[in-house]
Amino acid sequence: MRKYTQFYIDGKWIDPLTPNSFDVTNPADETIAGVISLGSKSDVDKAVVAARGAFTSFSRFSRQERLELLENILNTYNKYYDDIALAISEEMGAPLPFSIEDQASCGTGHLQAAINALKSFQFEEDKGSTRVYKEPIGVCAFITPWNWPINQITCKVAPAVATGCTMLLKPSEIAPFSAYLFSQVMDEAGVPGGVFNMINGDGPTVGTAMAEHPDVDMVSFTGSTRAGILVAKAAANSVKRVTQELGGKSANIILDDADLEKAVRNGVIHCFSNSGQSCNAPTRMLVPKISHDLAANIAVNTANTVVVGDPKADDTVIGPVVSKLHFDKIQNLIQQGIEEGVELACGGTGKPEHLERGYYIKPTIFVNVNNASTIAQQEIFGPVLAIIPYQDETEAIQIANDTPYGLSGYVSGSHQRALDVASRLRTGMVHINGAEGSFDTPFGGYKQSGNGREFGEYGFEDYLEIKAVMGVQN
Repeated sequence: MRKYTQFYIDGKWIDPLTPNSFDVTNPADETIAGVISLGSKSDVDKAVVAARGAFTSFSRFSRQERLELLENILNTYNKYYDDIALAISEEMGAPLPFSIEDQASCGTGHLQAAINALKSFQFEEDKGSTRVYKEPIGVCAFITPWNWPINQITCKVAPAVATGCTMLLKPSEIAPFSAYLFSQVMDEAGVPGGVFNMINGDGPTVGTAMAEHPDVDMVSFTGSTRAGILVAKAAANSVKRVTQELGGKSANIILDDADLEKAVRNGVIHCFSNSGQSCNAPTRMLVPKISHDLAANIAVNTANTVVVGDPKADDTVIGPVVSKLHFDKIQNLIQQGIEEGVELACGGTGKPEHLERGYYIKPTIFVNVNNASTIAQQEIFGPVLAIIPYQDETEAIQIANDTPYGLSGYVSGSHQRALDVASRLRTGMVHINGAEGSFDTPFGGYKQSGNGREFGEYGFEDYLEIKAVMGVQN
């Protein structure tokens, strides 16, 4: 059992000011996988003082010094790579191959993307006699989730280091192991004391204290829209910058000239990946009404091939969801769909028959779904797909945009038609015919999916203030 009860503050591992033990559950078997200590406002105050003290010198580091530091962090991360992948699997239930190939690889991807961007990023430019500088914003507070733990840590830490900011991190208390190991990476990589600080804790206590702290200059939050609103309110009194990557209910539009079998099959697998616990998952599949029944059959047949089970088993495709609380939420939403009369094609409530322990969800598909139904409007964050028929392209776009979210979108069909549809979707990202994003392209959404952008050079902007100095040129 892991015991990670210390915090990393000012370049040292220290005990919390008031110990407050918290058990971390392995969602695959419901056993206690480890114990951490939850922090307090006093711990946050201590970390902010350390970060504020380090900012004066770190903000003056040269580009080359920051490049060398990021390269040290990347090299050290690679030494810990397998340990981090195993920790992710234990803390949030990802199948081990998925944790190795997808989850942990996000760390290397974001660190390398920041290195690449920093080499050529323009921190100043001249506009006539005025020189415009982009300068580090200051002390940054990061509140990160459990579903892609290292992804969301490194996509914030890497640009903060690259731009010369100092920071304090609160990872999810549900999945804190990989964050603890990442803090060891930062320590061994030679990050100056106070530049990076890590405190475990819950949102109402530590998260709120970070967001409302007057000496924190910027908050970057990833999580639910509900929690994001609370973070923004807590930060408002000090008028600090708040960036957010929140929920999603992404539409997957399959046009009438698409390869239906391929598009439906890939859409189902993508929706169920990571046990459906991805904010950009294509959870609403929009298909031509004339093809609905065929698409539903393809989808159900695909779902039946998805093996749910122990993350350590060789044939497992998806593991459990992260916690009992989240399991119950998903079960309630599936039941609500059934009670509203939505047609259930496969899956449903309860665990798969062969799995008695662990927070496992049956891969579930609803068909003939009305977009106004609860399961089409609320983010379920589990392996649950809604198939929605549409009459024509115009209606498909209207349905896709009829949501409070706007994180991602997916379109399959002939290239030019798909591009035209993509241009009319109110989302921050659109994937055409299965194309994937990369660590150097912007990630973020419209509407209640958040504000700001992460990844690569686009992620730098939120960590920078703009200063205009007039009269530089005679």
